[in-house]
Amino acid sequence: MTTLRIGGVPEHFNLPIHLCIEEGLFAEKGIHVEWVEFPGGTGAMNAALRSDEIDLAVILTEGIIKDIDNGNPSSIVQNYVSSSLIWGVHVAQNSSFQTIEDLKNSRPAISRYGSGSHTMAYIQAEQLGWNTSEIECVVVNNIDTAVEALTAGEAEYFMWEHFTTKPLVDKKIFRRVSDFPTPWSSFVIAATDKYKANHSTTINKFLEVLNEKTKNFKLLNRIEHLLSERYEQKLEDIKKWLSLTTWSQEQLPEEEINLVKKHLSKLKSIDKK
Repeated sequence: MTTLRIGGVPEHFNLPIHLCIEEGLFAEKGIHVEWVEFPGGTGAMNAALRSDEIDLAVILTEGIIKDIDNGNPSSIVQNYVSSSLIWGVHVAQNSSFQTIEDLKNSRPAISRYGSGSHTMAYIQAEQLGWNTSEIECVVVNNIDTAVEALTAGEAEYFMWEHFTTKPLVDKKIFRRVSDFPTPWSSFVIAATDKYKANHSTTINKFLEVLNEKTKNFKLLNRIEHLLSERYEQKLEDIKKWLSLTTWSQEQLPEEEINLVKKHLSKLKSIDKK
């Protein structure tokens, strides 16, 4: 058995991988897949790829492109979720902020620098015409400490995936003032150059198994109920999320890579080349 360590966030997008592990589908191909959870998101996964703690990552498209440009010795091996990621823009329930425009010049909570929450706060600000040089970020590491920061007034807003954060909205801990969908695919699968060089056949087999699962994922019996139970989401929210989500079995289109790079270069997050 060849070991493959793959990292990802503890969110519903990654259930196809968990099912393949639980059903022994990777093991049938001679691959021992170890799942490594990253509640801190993209920034934490980029750090793990760099330090060789994981071999592959299911990671935000803009986050890995930015970090590869900044020296991460990894590459995108396939697209994973080709639909947009819907970032909810959240404030504390009792916050005085009511609209997205109210948040101009306020402090976003981010999981860490280089994370999706960091990058998208800047991309949203840029599209709204705000002065991105004046953004003052507050690092909170994960969603739990984001709750504490917003409640204590240490930051004003927090961008995180709409449906993952919905239970906090339902409990009136957060209030969502807006949504911000990415103009490109949500998640890609990235591999370290080291693992790719030594285990390209393993990666190909892994992707073959996963792609077969994602092709028919929405058609699986009672999949809405399984997602609802595992991720503690309301059934109606899961059904809506499924209707908006598309998994890919192809490479990430070059035009999407160029679009991401265009936005990141505007923000001086990557080299213009």
